[in-house]
Amino acid sequence: MKANKEELKNKIIYRASYRGSKEMDILMSNFVKSLIDELDLSGLKELNILVNKDDEFLLNLKKNLTNKKIILTDIVKKFQKF
Repeated sequence: MKANKEELKNKIIYRASYRGSKEMDILMSNFVKSLIDELDLSGLKELNILVNKDDEFLLNLKKNLTNKKIILTDIVKKFQKF
C-alpha cells in the first residue's frame, strides 16, 4: 500500500510540473508541493483527478468561472484559495 501511495504521489508531481503551459506548470506544481505530503490516499486520488484536468478548465476553476457542476471538495477549495 505504501508503494502505491508513493507511486501516485510521483505521478501527481510529474503531471503538475509538465502540463504544457509554463504558467500552469508553475501554479500547479507549487500547489501540489504545498499539500501533497499531508494527504491520505483518498486525498491523493482527488488531487490526481484535479491535476489531470485541462489547463482551461483549471484556470476557470481558479477564477470561479466554470459553468459545469463541480463538487467543491477540500482539494478544489484549497486550489481556489491558493
